[in-house]
Parts: sequence; structure tokens; C-alpha cells
Amino acid sequence: MDKDLQERIAKIRLLVMDSDGVLTDGGVYMDEEGREFRRFDIKDGLGLKRVMEAGIAVAIISASSIESVRHRAEKLGISEVHIGIQDKLFVLQEICQRLGITLDQVAYIGDDLADLAILREVSLACAPADAVEEVKAVAKLVTSRPGGHGAVREVCDVIVNNN
Repeated sequence: MDKDLQERIAKIRLLVMDSDGVLTDGGVYMDEEGREFRRFDIKDGLGLKRVMEAGIAVAIISASSIESVRHRAEKLGISEVHIGIQDKLFVLQEICQRLGITLDQVAYIGDDLADLAILREVSLACAPADAVEEVKAVAKLVTSRPGGHGAVREVCDVIVNNN
């Protein structure tokens, strides 16, 4: 790991992520009545708990309005959950203001074009292995694992082990 990346990681006080394609594999599962479901990775959850135990705040900001994201966050103890959000950067700036931190102290994990505005502003831009190429091009850290299958855990481990 290069010195620039180590310095960025050492400053992190808030880890933020998208949900679909990051916490989930991006698939939409539907039952016979048309209800949508998402798949979450248990290992990602343990990684997020370790980050919080290390004193780093965690937030989810998603354009999706699916309530399962809120339920998963609740089980993990994440209270900063914003779903149905179109202007993710605006919401992140509000969170930072409330927490008294700057974007220079934020790590963000995103996988698609809607995440680019945030990824270009935060100190530690992260992307799952299966993120779109435009996102991977701006990311400082690209995981070896895809979204919903351990990508979040990889980022969490890097932060906890180097913070």
C-alpha cells in the first residue's frame, strides 16, 4: 500500500456507502406479488460492526427506496440511513456538517454513475470489483470482491487495520 493511500485511510472518520451493487449484488429479486428483495453478505455486516467499534461512523445513502436496506442497517446498528436520495452529495455534506467532519475524512464505496459526484469529493473513493469502469477510474481503492459478496468487508478491513 502506498503512502498516499495510508495517509487517506488514517484520516477516515466516516464510512459511507451506496446499497445496491455495494451492500447487495445489485440483483433485484421479486416474489409472485411483485415485492422486491435484496441479498446482503453477513461478512460485510461484521466488517461494518468492526469499523463502528473502531470509532468510525457509518452511513448509507441510496437512490433506492427499498425498506430492506433500512432493516439491514438497523440490525447492524447503523442509524444514518438515507434511502430514495437523488442528490447523494448534498446529503453527505449535511451528515458531515452534523458530525463536525470534512469530506477529507470520508471514505465512500460506490459502484455506478450516480456515485461519481461523491467519489470525486471524498478522500478515500472505493469501488467494488464489478463497479462500472468510470467509477473504478476515480477510485483510490478497488476491491478484489464484487458488491454484495465481500467488497464492503474488504474496505472495512483495510480501514480498521490501517487506522
